[in-house]
Amino acid sequence: MATPKGFARTIIVITTISAAIMELIDTSIVNVALNDMSGSLGVSIEDISWVITAYAIANVIIIPLTGFLAEYFGRKNYYIASMIIFTVASYMCGQSTSLVEIILWRFIQGVGGGALLSTSQAILFDAFEVKDRPIASGLFGMGIVLGPTLGPTLGGYIMESFSWPLIFMINIPIGILATILAFTFIDKKQGEGTKRKEIKIDYNGILLLMVGIGCLQFVLERGDADDWFSSQAIRICTGLAVVGLVSFIWYELSIDKPAVNLRVLNNRNLAFTTIFTFVVGVGLYTSVFVFPVLAQSVLGYTPLETGLTLLAPTMITVILMPVIGNLMSKGVKPIPFVIAGFLLFAGYAWYSSRVSMDVSRADFFFPFALRAIGMSMVQLPLINQAVAGLQPKDYAAGISLNNMTRQLGGAFGIAMANNYISHQYAQHRSDLVGNLTQGAAAFTERSNSVAQNFISHGGFDVGTAATKAYALISNSVDRQAHYLAYLDTFRLVALFFILVLPLVGFLRAPKKQPVNKAAAAAAIAEAH
Repeated sequence: MATPKGFARTIIVITTISAAIMELIDTSIVNVALNDMSGSLGVSIEDISWVITAYAIANVIIIPLTGFLAEYFGRKNYYIASMIIFTVASYMCGQSTSLVEIILWRFIQGVGGGALLSTSQAILFDAFEVKDRPIASGLFGMGIVLGPTLGPTLGGYIMESFSWPLIFMINIPIGILATILAFTFIDKKQGEGTKRKEIKIDYNGILLLMVGIGCLQFVLERGDADDWFSSQAIRICTGLAVVGLVSFIWYELSIDKPAVNLRVLNNRNLAFTTIFTFVVGVGLYTSVFVFPVLAQSVLGYTPLETGLTLLAPTMITVILMPVIGNLMSKGVKPIPFVIAGFLLFAGYAWYSSRVSMDVSRADFFFPFALRAIGMSMVQLPLINQAVAGLQPKDYAAGISLNNMTRQLGGAFGIAMANNYISHQYAQHRSDLVGNLTQGAAAFTERSNSVAQNFISHGGFDVGTAATKAYALISNSVDRQAHYLAYLDTFRLVALFFILVLPLVGFLRAPKKQPVNKAAAAAAIAEAH
């Protein structure tokens, strides 16, 4: 198959990166609309949060199966079908009038979206000559970082100017255009889709994967909201996740043609790269989760202001990713990039843990710039290390496992952050309240001052003014306790990145980086 040139290649690059970004945007864009959606559909916030859980479960199940499904149906056919499923489901989500309906279509949207990530990556590599494929990796890595960050920004703008259905409906013109462009400009690989009769479907492996990974994702997504193991559903799903995953691993290692080839994890580079990718998922998704909550609930930012604060410094990624890809194509080793990236991200998290409550939006530019540079340095080298040393036939399994691990890391990070914030909030509030005892000079002076203000400017009587003063002080304590809990969470993320850094010593860079890197990228595309 000839490599596309000029206009055709440009269209393929735009199509594949747009599809991947669109899929990743939908992992976070809904977060800012939950209040409006719950009110519109007449359900609680806890109920409507299932639209996030359903998408995440479908995503994490389908991603490790993309290599098998692309081989069975043909990569182009599978890619276009997934895009159509994603687009139709987006329309149906926007038209939903009940909770059950939107959860169902959100799950189907996740099934279609899960395929867009790995398959877009393979098609993008095919559009470049072997020597230029590291640049393709940089372009794709740019999308991985921008997608989750664009979600809150775009969602915030839509919610301030329009209504929540547009969050889903905006996917329709993009999906239709991407489908047409994919059908027109993406060629089928030689022999694609012709060996379906020779492929035996691993039904047992797929079922065990759905049970194990699906239940694990459910526990991570819903654990904090359902008070973890006090919930019977969480206890049951935890048991199913353990049994399902253990059975899945045992079964896939015992058959010749598994749906997910776990034997590739015998490769040390891939095994340790999945650990780093998991941590990157923790950092990427936790930062996108924690900062918006801090900014809106404590600092008083609007959703749009929050998104713009995240987006501006993250645009550094647009410049850096292709540059790093070009440097690696010229032989620069990947491991120093990984070390520098982890240190920079830890620096961002530690710096963010020290901001004051009167911080301005401009003050966040520097730490988020560190985050953008760190992520840029980490993403592409980890894509490289995931395939370094693997046989060409194993690249599809390696890259799918890597993408799944990133998603699981994000789910784990958000669950960890939720639980840690709740714990630290309770601790900080207890400590703060302990200093506000009746009769304490500082508390008496503050409450009397606030009460007098209510009497002077609000016309309240003494009793009402005192009650309002206590309520105002209580709210202030709540806000301060939440603020301190969020800062503690940033410190925890920084510690997470530092503790895993010594494992870099287990990674090995290929001796001839340009040749192996190109071969890795070529084989990824070939395997898909």
